[in-house]
Amino acid sequence: MLSRVAENIYWLARYLERAEDTARLISVNSHLLLDFPQATSLGWSSLVTITGSEALFNQHYREPDEVSVLNFLCMDRRYSGSILSSLAAARENLRTTRDVMPNSIWEEVNRLYLSVVKQAEQGLSPRMRDSFLTQVIRSCNTVNGIIAGTLSHTQVRTFLRLGRQLERADMTTRIIDVRSANLLPRSAEDLKPFETLQWMSVLKSLSGYQMYRQQVRLAVRGPDVLRFLLQDEAFPRAVACCIGQLSRELASLPRHQPALAAAERCQRLLSGACIDKLARQPDRLHDFIDLVQIALSELHGDICLSWFAPFETDTWTPQQVQSQQG
Repeated sequence: MLSRVAENIYWLARYLERAEDTARLISVNSHLLLDFPQATSLGWSSLVTITGSEALFNQHYREPDEVSVLNFLCMDRRYSGSILSSLAAARENLRTTRDVMPNSIWEEVNRLYLSVVKQAEQGLSPRMRDSFLTQVIRSCNTVNGIIAGTLSHTQVRTFLRLGRQLERADMTTRIIDVRSANLLPRSAEDLKPFETLQWMSVLKSLSGYQMYRQQVRLAVRGPDVLRFLLQDEAFPRAVACCIGQLSRELASLPRHQPALAAAERCQRLLSGACIDKLARQPDRLHDFIDLVQIALSELHGDICLSWFAPFETDTWTPQQVQSQQG
């Protein structure tokens, strides 16, 4: 497979996963706000924090209120991670690789993109928010279903899965970091009455609430949620599961040694964590999540260097590759 084609397929998967995850995050936050009294400071700014785009948001918006955050995360083309921007990028990557992808995937992605463009022109009202987010999530799931049912088990499918699993792992760590540490006021008297709702929101942001109850069979508690989302090897959006699947895909590719070694380092970091201690010390949890995100960034860099980088960039570091990708 050509390096250019492999890279476009990899980013196609990442952008689709990003659009779906952003829609899930907004949907869960919308419903969570209904469960909290207005006296709490729970709001919309945490969603911008999760995406790591506070600087760009502050350049273009005065306050992180509901309307501004929704427009920024859903429809703002100036933000490359918005739902509209992600789908536009996914569509362009798919357009350039249509000869190796089933036509039904192009039709579904194109239909979703045009629908989101139309919605952006009309504006996203609170009344239309739920149906809009549901459409994005279902269409992305439809694309994944078409891939699972119609795409041959070739390197095309391998690079799609690499992109999807890495993007999922990254989003899971971001949600854990912000939701567990910054979502609610830090004073004990404010946090305690809503602690269960907070951890439930973390699970629901990743569509993991039902699977958690089936797997853990205990009340929703911080340490158990963290253990489930970081170390569980069966739940598809748990970081350990994502990296495990990614490692199996890497092993099927030539020149996989550097990227596979990076994935194994990430797995060792996850499996060696003492979750009970991290759950009791938010600062240590934040530092640990930073280490995991650095490991994921290095893994992404090794994937780029192994299969995407031009020959003249053989001396690039993983960090330089990531800066080129934005």
